[in-house]
Amino acid sequence: MDPDRGLFSRILPVPKNGGFRMDGYWVWCGSVIRGEDGLYHMFASRWPTNLPMFSGYVLNSEIVRAVSVAPEGPYQFADRVLPDSPPEAWDGRMAHNPTVHRCGDKFLLFYIGSTFAGPLEQDDPDEAGEQVKQSYAGIRIGLAISSSVKGPWKILSKPILEPRPNHWDANIVTNPAPCVREDGSIILYYRSNTPDGLRIGVAGADFYEGPYRRLSEDPVLRFEGGDYVEDPYVWWAGNHYQMLAKDMLGGITGEYHAGAHFHSSDGLLWEPMKPAKAYSRNITWTDGSTEKLGSLERPQLLFDEEGEPICLFVAAADGPGGFRNANNTWNLAIPFQRPTQANTPANRT
Repeated sequence: MDPDRGLFSRILPVPKNGGFRMDGYWVWCGSVIRGEDGLYHMFASRWPTNLPMFSGYVLNSEIVRAVSVAPEGPYQFADRVLPDSPPEAWDGRMAHNPTVHRCGDKFLLFYIGSTFAGPLEQDDPDEAGEQVKQSYAGIRIGLAISSSVKGPWKILSKPILEPRPNHWDANIVTNPAPCVREDGSIILYYRSNTPDGLRIGVAGADFYEGPYRRLSEDPVLRFEGGDYVEDPYVWWAGNHYQMLAKDMLGGITGEYHAGAHFHSSDGLLWEPMKPAKAYSRNITWTDGSTEKLGSLERPQLLFDEEGEPICLFVAAADGPGGFRNANNTWNLAIPFQRPTQANTPANRT
């Protein structure tokens, strides 16, 4: 990517009929890869709309695969992927946060999973109820592996990353953000919750199946003024690392819940890019209309053969903002201007 041009300046108008939606489901967490068939395959989370949007994913999210002939979609449902373990397994009742990557001839599907006891409370489960609390507390990061983007998937029987008792990340490990390095090793970023806000940690493994070990005892992003981020996405940009994340308070980008853009030479010390804003909740559609979306979460990129980002995928929600105020959610596909393209009006707000 041209270091003199930020991602925000390359955003193109967004097709309203692109991305991925499913009637009767909350749809979230879209990650796209080009398959061995030349098509574009999105791995996304969904859970039925008879459950609340905010707490429903903890109880009944599953990962599905959808397919498109074009990066921006529209994507059509193909099959259900996870969970695919017995209910008593650590990931037997819930799978969420998919992010798909390639390592050699293998497809790697990182995700979070959990389980809980008893039958699912179908009738408006309590956000503070025992099932929600049990499932949330059990969230871990897992990995499924396949030689084909269509499966079958080998699911590792144990999580690849768990919380550490008596450490800053003792509460939860979630939001997996793996970066596959040239030698096949993995550097894996994750989020945990602390009394002072959300924090990003990092682990690594010489081989994608692990074992994973912490590469830093402390969180790797620190900000002045109490700012913090979640939903990291990390990639190698030729001679340094880059990261997208959700700006939780707006102090990094100047916009509440916009996309923050960072860089690092070693993957441990991170600084905001200039400009720091990578995307906005203010969207310009291809018909020329504009809209401020309630949410844009879980950023994931798709790259071309030259390593240039060509499309940004974000979980989107309508409404005034806040998970409890959304009526519809879907995965939005935001195309990027290629370096060789002429300048095109973009989403600059």
